[in-house]
Amino acid sequence: MPLGRAINAGLRRAMQADRKVLLMGEDIGKLGGVFRVTEGLQKDFGEKRVIDTPLAESGIVGTAVGLAMRGFKPVVEIQFDAFVFPAYDQIVTQLAKVQQRSLGQQSLPVVIRLPYGGGIGSPEHHGESPEAVFAHHAGFRIMAPATAHDAYWMIQEAITCPDPVIFLEPKRRYWLRGDVDTVEAGATPDTAQVISPGTDLTLVTYGPLVPTCVDVVAAAAEEGTSVELVDLRSIDPLDVATVAESVKRTGRLVIAHEAPVFLGLGGELAARIQEECFFHLEAPVVRVGAFHTPYPGAKLEHHYLPDLDRILDGVDRALAY
Repeated sequence: MPLGRAINAGLRRAMQADRKVLLMGEDIGKLGGVFRVTEGLQKDFGEKRVIDTPLAESGIVGTAVGLAMRGFKPVVEIQFDAFVFPAYDQIVTQLAKVQQRSLGQQSLPVVIRLPYGGGIGSPEHHGESPEAVFAHHAGFRIMAPATAHDAYWMIQEAITCPDPVIFLEPKRRYWLRGDVDTVEAGATPDTAQVISPGTDLTLVTYGPLVPTCVDVVAAAAEEGTSVELVDLRSIDPLDVATVAESVKRTGRLVIAHEAPVFLGLGGELAARIQEECFFHLEAPVVRVGAFHTPYPGAKLEHHYLPDLDRILDGVDRALAY
């Protein structure tokens, strides 16, 4: 099924299992969301459990905090990634802090669904990758599924998690189809997954660039290069151990993400790998990402976002060192 439909199915299953699960967001009810991810859920569960909210992200998240304090499990949809910043205060000063502030007595099981990334030809404020902004703050988990199977299971894991969760949904991959095993979840959501084994170089990515990196692995194989591809799946906690184990075998690491390279997740991961794998590295860690500029208009997206050629160039640079 498509990734977006898998999230819908996961939400449906979670709502059937627990009446305390509520969905909130702009146009998520009658319309089913701008990407139709919540389509049909208000019809089946009613307007008291699938709530169309005003266009006020700070109010949406603030209301979710209050509901969670009263025993509910709100799942909030932020319509587009850059719309999340009006709720930044509620997320980093309330959601992220209450559990520690209350010495563990008050949990806030809130899920913030955040369609993120580019590639859909959208206007200003509709394409961003803000994961590093939130990963800098402790107090919540950040999940980043890239496949329909992971999306189906990880949204359910996010809802049952006692901690607040930011659930990153790669919006240009909503229509990407994949097999979904509705019986066995597989790997736990906070562990990285080796998608394809290799011997010459480790390529790490997550979210929307996973399909692109699958193509990179195939293209590199045609040139005689064996690339091991790792999907992080989780931003916080960050599974450094799986990446380090891979790098110790291959000796080289390329990290690719849609977000800008400057102060991005790749910098943190590169530093951690340098600390743990210094004597195994045959070349400096290479990072491939977007540029340190405001997100451009739709016609310039293909210059801004990393593509197969730019990632392959990163692979060549690591191998040539």
